[in-house]
Amino acid sequence: MTLFILGISVHDLFLTFLVIFLLVLILIAAVVFYSFYQYKELSNIHEWSDLIDEKVSDAIVYGEDRKDTAKGLGGLLKFSSFRNLFLEKLVDSEKKFSGGARLEIRKIFNDYDLRKDAFVRLRQRKPYLIAGGIQELTTMQVADALPEIEGLLNHKSPQVYQEAQYAMVVFKGFQGLHFLDTDPHKISEWQQLRLLRSLSSITPGAEIMMEKWLKSSNDSVVIFTLRLLKKFQVFSFYKEVHFLLNHSSEDVRIQAVHTLVALESASTAGDLIASFPIQPETVQLELLEALNRAKDPGCSTFFKEQLHNHPAAIVKIAAAEALYALGEERYLTEQLGNCGSSEEVILIIKHALQLKI
Repeated sequence: MTLFILGISVHDLFLTFLVIFLLVLILIAAVVFYSFYQYKELSNIHEWSDLIDEKVSDAIVYGEDRKDTAKGLGGLLKFSSFRNLFLEKLVDSEKKFSGGARLEIRKIFNDYDLRKDAFVRLRQRKPYLIAGGIQELTTMQVADALPEIEGLLNHKSPQVYQEAQYAMVVFKGFQGLHFLDTDPHKISEWQQLRLLRSLSSITPGAEIMMEKWLKSSNDSVVIFTLRLLKKFQVFSFYKEVHFLLNHSSEDVRIQAVHTLVALESASTAGDLIASFPIQPETVQLELLEALNRAKDPGCSTFFKEQLHNHPAAIVKIAAAEALYALGEERYLTEQLGNCGSSEEVILIIKHALQLKI
């Protein structure tokens, strides 16, 4: 009986090891197959990339007289992975060139009907695919995609609605900024720079739109509008910008300081100085820096007052540096021997004069 039980146990153990062995073999085979597939995929991508690069180079160099040296390209278009790579490389190439080269790249895009692939991406569910489709259609100037792109301005994904915003400006210029009327999202610093860089001018009637945006409850919209006014030197908005020195957001106040300096008038220095006492410390530092850059000798008295009377050491330092920049080195040196100067002020002045403390 014991031998029988032992025999069964050994038999079961053998079957168990056999199953494990088979599973290991299957796993090894799967890994080998996957590795081979990956290798083949990478090899294809390398070969396809060379083929596409050759096609693009021929188009740029020869233009209308280009020779079709990239043999076998047409046969590969039936593979979606090749078409996706083709589209991505065309978009990357278009960004690197200008003028006639760009036109030739767009001609390839149209000749091989790659727009339909970009539209397919536009209608996907995954945000990165939708954003990629918007970018491709925008880069290749497919204007009839605009209605669909505009419908994505309210998409829940930042990746998507930011690309849609950029596309609107690329296609429509200043008028493409109409989304600012109701946009509840924060416009990131990077997105603001992209939008600003893509704008070359403002259109008639832009003042009405910007006046509305300056009153937006979205602080990032107000900041972006202030940057627009600064870039395009819209001097007629000086009063509205000055009013924003009282805004509830410190970030808006800081940008208002920068814009006021750009829209400089005879009263700018006085306006900044008058606003100084009511500002939080971060904004006061921006005001001091702006006045320092202006190099206005008339600000000397103001800087001296801040050096001796302001409670914050960091503001005193900024004031001392501003006085040094104005050429008030003699005054600062005199204060070192002034018995009325506090130890803190003396240390700050030595710092401004770059003396050894």
